[in-house]
Amino acid sequence: MKREAKLLLEKASDSLILAIELFNRPNDRGRVSSTLILLNHAFEMLLKAAIVHRGGRIRERRGKDTITFDVCVRRSLSDGRIKYLSEEQALVLQTINGLRDAAQHHLLDISEGQLYVHMQSGVTLFRDLLKAVFDEDLASRLPERVLPVSTSPPTDLAALFDSEVEEIKKLLRPRRRRQVEALARLRPLAILDATIRGEKGQPSESDLRRLGRELSQSKPWVDVFRGAAAVEIAVDGTGPSLSLRISKKEGIPIQEVPEGTPGASVVAVRRINELDVYSLGATKLAKKVGVSMPKVLAIVDHLGLRKDSECYKEFKIGSQPLKRYSPKAIEKIKEVLRTQSVDEIWAKHKQKSKKKTKA
Repeated sequence: MKREAKLLLEKASDSLILAIELFNRPNDRGRVSSTLILLNHAFEMLLKAAIVHRGGRIRERRGKDTITFDVCVRRSLSDGRIKYLSEEQALVLQTINGLRDAAQHHLLDISEGQLYVHMQSGVTLFRDLLKAVFDEDLASRLPERVLPVSTSPPTDLAALFDSEVEEIKKLLRPRRRRQVEALARLRPLAILDATIRGEKGQPSESDLRRLGRELSQSKPWVDVFRGAAAVEIAVDGTGPSLSLRISKKEGIPIQEVPEGTPGASVVAVRRINELDVYSLGATKLAKKVGVSMPKVLAIVDHLGLRKDSECYKEFKIGSQPLKRYSPKAIEKIKEVLRTQSVDEIWAKHKQKSKKKTKA
């Protein structure tokens, strides 16, 4: 291992151990902010160690400062020779970073349940990345007994939000005069939700007041926090071997946000209408690639696109089956036509059809 990567990894481990110690601390004074700040620092050092270990740069050419947290995440997610992060892992990192910003720069009132979820999912992610990139077990850097401890650890994100929202609604009741406390408690929920939707930055006071009004008017939290409603907690194991991961719900995609998008983070969960993605029938597909429909279907068979879930999907609207292709199918067809002619593929298709007829 390169010396710089080794030193960065040691700093990452030190900060993780301190974050766990502070989380388990009986005295609450300064506990939440310190835990989040050190957990964030542990990951920044781990990401930089991994990038260096895989031959990447953590400074721009002729730059004095190292790259930012977001740039670390983007390179670890999308740089081909470095890539080791999944989109779901990037979501966890973005959330921790957003909570750290709030803890560092403003007021943050986060419940024990929420703090535990972020701390335990952070430890799980650290363990996963340490193994994937450095082939090390976390147990080699800290004893198994050193882990976040909670008397009532939450394992259901929906139940956690239900509880949080009820407490916030109580604080917002008329004549309670506890709006400042309610907004501080809303902030971590808003940060989690915005981060999942791919928004960077802290919620404004007006944003928090609007969220508070919507909740006070009994609007379901799944409609208020649509990003948070798209993810869930996945729990595996118990005791020292407990793993807790925040993951997207089945059928809801995670997309990388284009670099340079104003006010955006690296990845976002998007609820989308699948018919908007798989929007092409065979006729439209043929028109898009400039061949006849029989020939485009021959190319589809040649490439096996109907077996590729990124290119093809069948829907049932009422009793009518709909066979639809995505723009990815166009890309794959155009790619094959750079090396093979339509006539060549068509001839093979007709020959194969004749053999089937004879059989």
